[in-house]
Amino acid sequence: MAAAAEEGGAISDQYTQDGTVSLGGNPVLRSKTGGWTACSFVVVYEVFERMTYHSIATNLILYLTNKLKQGTVAAANNVTYWVGTIWLTPMLGAYIADAYLGRYWTFILASAIYLLGMFLLTIAVSVPGLKPPRCSQANGTDCKPSTLQLAVFYIALYILAVGTGGTKPNISTIGADQFDDFDPKEKAHKLSFFNWWMFSIFFGMLFANTVLVYIQDNVGWTLGYGLPTIGLAISIAIFLAGTPFYRHRLPTGSPFTRMARVIVAALRKWRVTVPSDPKQLYEIYPEAYTKKGTFRINSTPSLRFFNKAAVRTGPNDPWMLCTITQVEETKQMIRMVPILFATIVPSMMVSQLNTLFVKQGTTLDRGISGFRIPPASLIGFSTVSMLISVVLYDRYFIKMIRRWTKNPRGISLLQRMGIGLVFHIVIMIIASIVENSRLTVAKDHGLVESGGQVPLTIFILLPQFVLFGMADAFVEVAKIEFFYDQAPEDMKSLGASYSTTSYGVANFLSSFLLSTVSRVTKKHGHRGWVLNNLNASHIDRYYALLAVLSFLNFIFFLLVSKFYVYRLEVSDSMKVFKEELKESMPSACSKQEESESTVD
Repeated sequence: MAAAAEEGGAISDQYTQDGTVSLGGNPVLRSKTGGWTACSFVVVYEVFERMTYHSIATNLILYLTNKLKQGTVAAANNVTYWVGTIWLTPMLGAYIADAYLGRYWTFILASAIYLLGMFLLTIAVSVPGLKPPRCSQANGTDCKPSTLQLAVFYIALYILAVGTGGTKPNISTIGADQFDDFDPKEKAHKLSFFNWWMFSIFFGMLFANTVLVYIQDNVGWTLGYGLPTIGLAISIAIFLAGTPFYRHRLPTGSPFTRMARVIVAALRKWRVTVPSDPKQLYEIYPEAYTKKGTFRINSTPSLRFFNKAAVRTGPNDPWMLCTITQVEETKQMIRMVPILFATIVPSMMVSQLNTLFVKQGTTLDRGISGFRIPPASLIGFSTVSMLISVVLYDRYFIKMIRRWTKNPRGISLLQRMGIGLVFHIVIMIIASIVENSRLTVAKDHGLVESGGQVPLTIFILLPQFVLFGMADAFVEVAKIEFFYDQAPEDMKSLGASYSTTSYGVANFLSSFLLSTVSRVTKKHGHRGWVLNNLNASHIDRYYALLAVLSFLNFIFFLLVSKFYVYRLEVSDSMKVFKEELKESMPSACSKQEESESTVD
């Protein structure tokens, strides 16, 4: 019997132990699925997808001002509204994936919508009746787009936003799902996955911010949008080609419903006293979780109020009594909310890259050896800086610092994020100083009223772009990994959507702040800080305001991170569960019926 058990254990070790299955729902062999082989298809897809997205987002403000004849504030706000929607819709996509379709099929459906939006957008800038007319008069009064032209353009943009809602929260989680936390080698590789994931993102951005932006500015918008559309179609085909190698997680029901039950049950029993011994709280037999490929979580002392939901007071009504695992899943998602709030202001800083930073570039000398640099191409320097920083961080910094910290990641995810927040403060201070210098030169050359080109090279903006890339290597990588890593196993897509939600909220807040500052600073006969004529504006003061906000947010981040408690690794907590399982085997039969009837 011992030999049979050993043989059975050897066979089971050949399969993944983290609950992942094949597309058909069957156990999958570790040797033939997942790992970097499967991730290679996902990473290549992301290169093309980010190339597509950033080819639009990076240069959109110039299309709105130059082709659709919108003012600086209106165009900047329209960019941030659209980008905000792009990053908020993933919450819906994550819900559909976790509750109903699973990540793979949600991603496939959303990709079709994404491709439809890109196709329509290409038509909107190509077909004579749909694209805005060329100006024949010097003042450009005869070239404003019609209502139909605006409608088609914006409908295409927002169809695209709906599509990305299903792709963004699921593609990164699909990639991370290819590594089994119960296999030491795969678990180690997973620690590097998000670094290389961000590397692929910024590699796609680099191509978009250089080649595609140049084509849009100097060749035409038809080709400038047509190429990314073709690239997106290729990326979807590449992703589909990797289907035989993917590991999948089955949908486990609505995470919002499970969380709502805990909150409602706790509120309904707000007068109930929580027992001091967690073993007295309600939980079901551990085997019920392992059979369904899900994970049990032990009770924790934080957010103790929600433990009331697991106190037995009567019948097993799911809106009155929840398991410890359900309570802990809810508590974990709530614990991350303060960190989510702390990432909103940094995302507001990032939104300046595609709006005011690019608009500043249009006022400067862009010539170099007869070549005119597209203003949006400076974002390419940010991308290169980020690519170099990620490689140095992953290959050298982690190995060096790990010797002192004994942390497999080198430093914790929140520490990494905090370093990036310091970069943001420095960036906005530098941006304010550089803009003040630009305005001084404009005044000295009598260019304030005319709004003419300032005799300064566009490369004076280079430091703030390069530093943004370095900041992203800390903030953005850590943010994506943090919300995925810290989310409960059955709510990974929802956790990943936290990182996109901060972008979405930040872009809407950025629009609100810009509009408010523009309106308030124009009162009492003042000129205002943000005007269509940047030479007559005071964006330096606006950047100084953002630096102050960044500093205050950093203080807030230090406070919330000090009290944050990292969740226990699933692979570690499962050791406890297996011991409990062995101890409770004699009573397995008596508890089996209860387990099957109460697992949601």
